[in-house]
Amino acid sequence: MQLNDTVHEPLKLIVVSLVLLGSLFPSGCDRRQQSAAPPPVPEVTVVTVQPQQVLLTTELPGRTSAYLVAEIRPQVSGLIQKRLFKEGSDVKAGQLLYQIDPAPFQAALDNARASLARAEANVPAIRLRVDRYKELLAENAVSRQDYDDAVAALKQADAEVEVWKAAVETARINLGYTRVTAPISGRIGKSSVTDGALVTAHQPMALATIQQLDPIYADVPQSTTELLRLRRRIEGGLLNENGTNQRKVKLILEDGTEYPLEGTLQFRDVTVDPTTGSVILRIVFPNPEGVLLPSMFVRAVVKEGTNEHAILIPQQTVSRDPKGNPSALIVDPEGKVQLQMLTLDRDIGDKWLVSSGLAPGDRLIIEGMQKVRPGALVKVVSHDAGGKDEAVPGKPAQPAAKTN
Repeated sequence: MQLNDTVHEPLKLIVVSLVLLGSLFPSGCDRRQQSAAPPPVPEVTVVTVQPQQVLLTTELPGRTSAYLVAEIRPQVSGLIQKRLFKEGSDVKAGQLLYQIDPAPFQAALDNARASLARAEANVPAIRLRVDRYKELLAENAVSRQDYDDAVAALKQADAEVEVWKAAVETARINLGYTRVTAPISGRIGKSSVTDGALVTAHQPMALATIQQLDPIYADVPQSTTELLRLRRRIEGGLLNENGTNQRKVKLILEDGTEYPLEGTLQFRDVTVDPTTGSVILRIVFPNPEGVLLPSMFVRAVVKEGTNEHAILIPQQTVSRDPKGNPSALIVDPEGKVQLQMLTLDRDIGDKWLVSSGLAPGDRLIIEGMQKVRPGALVKVVSHDAGGKDEAVPGKPAQPAAKTN
C-alpha cells in the first residue's frame, strides 16, 4: 500500500496543476474582451430652442403720494372759537372746519357799510350843484372856476363811494374768512390748534392738512441709462409697442402682495435728477378702500413692450466661468457637445432671457451636464418629445428597454 501511494502522488499533482491552469485561461480572455469594449456613451436630455412672444416688464421701486394736498391756514387773525371736525376723518369740500371769532369782523363790515351810506348821501347834492352851475355858466352868472370846483367835488364824492364799496367788500370777505372751510375733499389729519387758540393770518404753521387718497399717485424713478436702452431696443425693432397697453401698470405692496387694481401711467418727467441720474414716472392708482397711504414704499411693474422672438432657457442650464461669463452646453448636428457663450438680458421667473449665443433650433442640454464635456459624443434624449431617444450619429439606435 505504501508503494501505490507513492506512485499516485505525482499524478495527483499533475491533475491539480492542469485544473488551475484551465481556470486561469478563461479569466484572462474575459479581461481582454472587456478592455476591448468601447465605453458607454453618456446620455443627456435636451430641449430645442424655440423663439416665443414675451411681454417684457420692468420693476421699479417708488413711493406713493397724495393726489391732492391742502394745508389749512387762517386768512385772518383771531381767536379759534370751535374746531368742528374729527381728526382723521373724511371731510368734504366746503365743510366748516374752524370758527374764528367773527365779532370784530362783523363790526368792521357794519362800519364800512355806514361809511358807504354816508358817502352815497353826499353825491346827489353835489350833482345838483353841478347841474345848476352848468346852467348859470351859460348866462355868465357864475365863474368858470366855481363850475370846475363843483365838477371836481362830484368826482371826489363818486370816488369816495367806490372806496367805501371796496371797504365793504373787504370787510365782507374777512368776515367770511372767519369760517375756515375745507378747500378739497379728502382725509384730514391732526389739528395743530385747539379751541381758544389765537391764530394769525397766513401763519407758517398749518392748522391741519387734508389729503385726497382716492385716486393716489405712485412716483417711481427710472434711470436714464434704462430709458436710453429701452429707446434703442424699440428703435432697433427688438421691442414692439403695438398691441400692448403700456400705460397700464401693476403695483406690488411692501409685503410682496400684488395690489388688485391697475394704475395708469400719467407722464414721464423730462427733468433728470442730477443726484440720482433718473427721471420720475408718475402713475395714478384708484384707491377706493384706502389701502394705499401717502409715502408708502411700493414697486411698480411697468410694461416695456413685446419681444416677438424672445429666447427663454431654464436657469439651471446656465453656468459661469471664473470671470462670471455665462455659458451653456448644446448638442450639435453630429451629436457632440459644444460650449456656447451667452449674453443674458434678465431673468423672467425661473428662466433667463438670452440676448445672444443661442439660435432657434439649437438643442440645449438641460439634464446630464455634469457627465459630459465639450467635444464629447452623447446620446440625446429629447425633452420636447416626452423623453424619446434620438439616434447618436454614426451609431445604430438602441432598442427601447422592455418593461415587465
